[in-house]
Amino acid sequence: MGVGVAGYSGYYRYAGKTIPVFNINYEIDVVKNLTLAPFASIYAFKDDYYWGNNNNPDRYYTYSEVVVPIGIKSYYYFDDLINATSDWDIYAGASLGFAIVNSTWDTGYQGNKNHFNKGSQVFLDVHVGATYHFNKRMGAYLDLSSGVSTIGLQFNGK
Repeated sequence: MGVGVAGYSGYYRYAGKTIPVFNINYEIDVVKNLTLAPFASIYAFKDDYYWGNNNNPDRYYTYSEVVVPIGIKSYYYFDDLINATSDWDIYAGASLGFAIVNSTWDTGYQGNKNHFNKGSQVFLDVHVGATYHFNKRMGAYLDLSSGVSTIGLQFNGK
């Protein structure tokens, strides 16, 4: 399980700013150095956009969005290959899933409400990352992804 900060959100939408992301997953060993991890994440953001037309005065309207990506990740760990110490996990992987998205605009907004509907809610992302383990229960990680890149703390139940 991890709590992180995203450099930008990429599951289904683009936030254009750093936002907090909560992620939980459970890794299951498949074979040596390969795991599968069902996961769920959640993030939300809100922003103001300037809009107006001849019938509506120009003003700022608030757009907000809550995104819940759900799916499965596969990780391959390179620790044995590169002789990493037990303090480190170095990996590459992919995730497949879908995003549940709830978008809202201020009342009175009559512009293009589909402006942020960019693509399918289904996603396939690639990841590379590393975790440094402070002890058996806690570590710090960096996960660079084509979806949501995060940096944060990892908590292990083992």
